[in-house]
Amino acid sequence: MKRVFEKFDLLIAILFIVVYCGFTVPIRGKLGDESPAMLGVLAAIAVVIFVLVKVTHTEERYGFVKWKGKASDYWFFIPMLILMTGNLWGGFGIAYDGINQVYAVLSMLLIGFIEELIFRGFLFRSLLKRDPAPVAIIITAVTFGIGHIVNLFAGQANLETVIQVFFAIAWGFIFTFVFYKSGNLVICIIVHGMVDAFSKFATAERNIVTEYAYVFATIGIAIIYCLYLSRKQTALTKE
Repeated sequence: MKRVFEKFDLLIAILFIVVYCGFTVPIRGKLGDESPAMLGVLAAIAVVIFVLVKVTHTEERYGFVKWKGKASDYWFFIPMLILMTGNLWGGFGIAYDGINQVYAVLSMLLIGFIEELIFRGFLFRSLLKRDPAPVAIIITAVTFGIGHIVNLFAGQANLETVIQVFFAIAWGFIFTFVFYKSGNLVICIIVHGMVDAFSKFATAERNIVTEYAYVFATIGIAIIYCLYLSRKQTALTKE
């Protein structure tokens, strides 16, 4: 099964993207992130992905490994950890009442797990076998960002979606570079999940200044951070 999985990994990546968007976008549009239905679907997808990785014994291939760097190298992740808090820069609040807030936060954490496995795990690793690393990184990051266009079908405003796409592309480059250079996807899953979860603790009073500051800070830091990471030793291979 492992050989079949690795042989058709690109097809599997595309299939998971279609399934993930096909199920979650309609639910988000009709019921919202705080719905038990959203949490249930995300949990089911996450379980399927996790079981697939375990059954095929591809944990190391998809980044479920300990950080292999020296203790002094942990600052490697600092820019990502700082940007992780960006949704709170404008203030703190609770997005939903009662148990709905719990559903929403758990859903956001699951989204971090699912999207990292699909895009950085399945998609990036499949592309890395076929294409030069820069091409694989660009395709993965841009695909991840453009994929957020589907939020238009969930009722999100046009301008907000365009901004989100550029924001997601910047994060896509960060996550892909970190995975490529460290070989560790766990840190990407944690940060991605927390970025999304913190969005449910942002103040309800919209502050355009801090929103745009976060977007432009993410894009600017992503450029500098990825240029720095490009000079680091690479942990992943084409296999």
